[in-house]
Amino acid sequence: MDGLTVKYNELTAEEFILLWETVWDGAPTLEQTELALQHTIFRVSAYDGDKVVAMARMIGDMGLNYYIKDVVVRPEYQKKGIGRTLINELMSYIRKNGVSGTNIFVELSAMPDIMPFYEKLGFDTNEAQRLKMMYQI
Repeated sequence: MDGLTVKYNELTAEEFILLWETVWDGAPTLEQTELALQHTIFRVSAYDGDKVVAMARMIGDMGLNYYIKDVVVRPEYQKKGIGRTLINELMSYIRKNGVSGTNIFVELSAMPDIMPFYEKLGFDTNEAQRLKMMYQI
């Protein structure tokens, strides 16, 4: 992460969409993104100067469950420890804000080719199958 700056809860909706488009198709609208960020518990982003190069965010209920969402590192910045740093920052947030002496469920979804990355960070798979529905409003 040499030369990069980590920021907390500063990622804008425009930056979110910009990063999203570096790895996925069909970015959410600005309105959707603004609403999502307003209801995000914690977000962390990395910058190379003024250029946003990575992001991750966390949603959940602050008591029993935390869910890691939208972990994105620009392709040209991957394999440099940035993703690991983002996840470590999210886990640090949980350690500082979770209920002491309890177990807290931390979950994320990942494509099969990315799963080994998360397994190295202590996550493991289970037999549950993820179900999804894109619901048109």
